[in-house]
Amino acid sequence: MSWHGNIKKRKKTGGKKRAYRTKRLHELGSHPAETMLGETERKMTSGRSRREKAKLVSDKYVNVSDPSTGRTERLEILDVVSNPANVDYNRRGVITKGVIVRTENGLARIVSRPGQDGVLNALLYEE
Repeated sequence: MSWHGNIKKRKKTGGKKRAYRTKRLHELGSHPAETMLGETERKMTSGRSRREKAKLVSDKYVNVSDPSTGRTERLEILDVVSNPANVDYNRRGVITKGVIVRTENGLARIVSRPGQDGVLNALLYEE
């Protein structure tokens, strides 16, 4: 019953409440995509309302936008600089939202959620 959030788990008498149904397919959890640097690879998963979700497993290109000029170009990721989300992800070079990557045009910060959206979008990053 933990996926129903605030439903109380016990009755006033102290007895446990029985779960009234099992989890549905869209309520099942899944492991995080943990996008890495490498050849482009996506994994399709089913979401709610027959929606297909693309999880980015690995990619070596990023769509970098320059806010000052408004131009966007597809650049190769040279290196994952830092991941402020998780110390372990930082050490392993996992790409999530907020990660700073090195490209040919300089540093860029990822603004998309690769495990949810299936794409890598970034903005040029000024230190």
